[in-house]
Amino acid sequence: MWLYKNKQITSLQDLPSEVVGFVYLIINKETAEWYVGKKNIYSQRTLPPLKGERRKRKVSKQTNWVQYQSSNESVKEWISPYKEILVYCYTKKQLTYEEMKAILCLQGLEDQKCMNSNVLGKFFKDEFKNLAN
Repeated sequence: MWLYKNKQITSLQDLPSEVVGFVYLIINKETAEWYVGKKNIYSQRTLPPLKGERRKRKVSKQTNWVQYQSSNESVKEWISPYKEILVYCYTKKQLTYEEMKAILCLQGLEDQKCMNSNVLGKFFKDEFKNLAN
């Protein structure tokens, strides 16, 4: 179950129209560890053209966002984590930006309780510790 401003979000009808995805915060209540991530509401696949046609087809379908836990293997093992939607995003670029912004604003690279190991694959927690000392 997802929460957004203390409201349960369980289906597409609970989301604003035109939403592409959201940035979320998952907290392990037992250990106080936390993780920030992003989730797309829809995925797109490119299919071969239909017989007699030249253009490839693009098909969009809803992802498993309702049951989604995380892409982080350690976070997937948490029992009944607290899952909160921080912000809805209306473009893929906004989705990436808001995830990065949340990790940096919450000082995720400096916090030992943060389970995010990097930001955008460019800033890594281990490297940051060495630079900070």
